[in-house]
Amino acid sequence: MISRLPLDQQLDSLHAVLSRNDVLTEVLARTATLSLPGWYVAAGCLFQTVWNVVTERPPTSGIKDYDVIYFDDRDLSWEAEDAVIKTGREVFADLPADVEIRNEARVHLWYEDKFGVPCPPFDSSEAAIDSFAATTCCLGVRVETDGRWRVYAPHGLSDMFNLVLRPNPTLAPRSVYETKAARWHEQWPELRVMDWPATSSASIATEGVEQRNTATTRTDPVQ
Repeated sequence: MISRLPLDQQLDSLHAVLSRNDVLTEVLARTATLSLPGWYVAAGCLFQTVWNVVTERPPTSGIKDYDVIYFDDRDLSWEAEDAVIKTGREVFADLPADVEIRNEARVHLWYEDKFGVPCPPFDSSEAAIDSFAATTCCLGVRVETDGRWRVYAPHGLSDMFNLVLRPNPTLAPRSVYETKAARWHEQWPELRVMDWPATSSASIATEGVEQRNTATTRTDPVQ
């Protein structure tokens, strides 16, 4: 089982599995040309590609969109982010998939209106990834200038390869996790969905700070 391999071999396996999704590899290659600060292709398109390969589905099956994140706190205006989105729309225009671009430096400006809980400003793309609704979602990949893949996975890769969906109650409310989990379980019924933990909000907040203070050290290259 891939999940029981040493981490360096898991990373090699991740690279091999994700490379089977031609749309994903094209999104990675084209995003690299945009030179966005702190960018990653993140979350769903990554772990869902793995789920598809592990369950012997076509690599692109059920993937709704491809998320590109970056971090640029020099200009927090919507106009600056929208300019990047419009450039990306041209770069990805001929791909058979939606590519959504988001500046994680701006998330705190709209998160509470959308999800009902306040979001502290992030200080990096990695801090944003740490806050995603499930630990399996906490995954980012980018291509460096020398062609290497850089992988950020603060919770490791084992749950993803084992088809385990585990909540990450750092920021997103329970309803967000459960809505996503229900949708994904319908598409991938092999998933084992873990329940939301019965943990106090104070403990959750403390755990969230600890994760953000340590996770940025866990970035590993895949050759």
